[in-house]
Amino acid sequence: MQRASRKEIFGWAMFDFANQAYTLLIITVVFGDLFTRVIVGDADQGYRLGNLLWSVALAISYLAVVIAGPVCGAIMDFSAARKRFLFASYLMTVVTTALLYFVAPGYIWLGMLLIILSNFAYAIGESFIASFLPDLGPPESLGWISGFGWALGYVGGLVSTAFALLFLGEVSLENFDNVRWVGPFAAGFFLVTAIPTFLWLQERGRRRRLARGASYLWLGLRRVQATLATVGSHRDLAWLLVSVFFAMAGIYIIISFTFIYGAQVVGWDEQTRVIMFVVVQLTAAAGALGFGYLQDHIGAKLTYGISLTLWLLAVLLIFGTPQIAHWLTAVTGSSVEPQQVFLVVGSVAGLCLGSVQSAGRALVGQFAPRLKAAEFFGFWGLSSKLAAIVGLLGIGVLQAWVGLQAAILLCLLLFALALVAILPINEARGRAAALARPRPA
Repeated sequence: MQRASRKEIFGWAMFDFANQAYTLLIITVVFGDLFTRVIVGDADQGYRLGNLLWSVALAISYLAVVIAGPVCGAIMDFSAARKRFLFASYLMTVVTTALLYFVAPGYIWLGMLLIILSNFAYAIGESFIASFLPDLGPPESLGWISGFGWALGYVGGLVSTAFALLFLGEVSLENFDNVRWVGPFAAGFFLVTAIPTFLWLQERGRRRRLARGASYLWLGLRRVQATLATVGSHRDLAWLLVSVFFAMAGIYIIISFTFIYGAQVVGWDEQTRVIMFVVVQLTAAAGALGFGYLQDHIGAKLTYGISLTLWLLAVLLIFGTPQIAHWLTAVTGSSVEPQQVFLVVGSVAGLCLGSVQSAGRALVGQFAPRLKAAEFFGFWGLSSKLAAIVGLLGIGVLQAWVGLQAAILLCLLLFALALVAILPINEARGRAAALARPRPA
């Protein structure tokens, strides 16, 4: 097939640009830290309750995606309604994110409710936008297109969060009246910058008519059941989803707790927090583009495996940051602070942050039958979000027991299991299975 126009690819990628404002400002950089240290504020307990409640809220939102994602995907494939579903998730994200303004210190349950609703809408929207990927070009171009989307997403994150950090200031109780505007700011950024997606992205597929007396919900459940029954003919995709499960469990922990880890374990100052954000965004954008280009030349499986190997190194460095700083101080004879080491660690993590997600998404695009793209990307979303539940609940309970620094080693195990799971994958066989004529549902 022909590659889509540059305008349409750009419009598709702009959704990644837009929704990074939510990921970074709400989940990673600002609101997660605000929730654990100010809204809950259990400093005398080492913030362990705040960390646990944050994990629980995110896990519940991902559970909702696990339940709804595949069914929505099946309905979208049948009714050719992907843009309408995407638009609904976009509006829900914008509204519930803006309402975070009203979460004040002590308003724990309101904060959890709005995070559950907004993160559900954002996360299921990720699956919706990803389902358009197979329509944008031939399989050998999907690595670059997916990488371009992730890279543009990190640019969007850099722009939105740079403005937010400049105008909102530090996360603290004293600065709460300013930093509470993070919700409306993220919502407004998402609202405006996603407009090109809905103007230029095309809805492909043929809308089919429901049988008399049937419902879309029943249709969705029946099609999901039929797809599950054929999973044996897509064994490479099945192994990929297993790997995605473990990899995304680790990545969701990193995304949700990196800046919390920096504040609680590394003890960084505001300047280092800002620099870390810039470092991660730039290296992540470079990693997504660089690995996307590499993927189209050496294959998605090998690229994905290299990225997972880099993650093993990154987790070891994150865990060892205080010890590495102490060792460097002893060796060099000059004071080396943990926050300085953490900046270097952030560059390693940033390089592989976008590459794992981009390569995994491109592989799903290669292995998914075109007529069931939204449904199969629903299963990709299911695997990712089920992983988030396991990863976030795991880190939440583990950090309450042994502390956040030791608990981060859970990610080491998760990335190692993800690497093992890709060994049986054969890219050529997976593509051939995607081209095979599907059974009627």
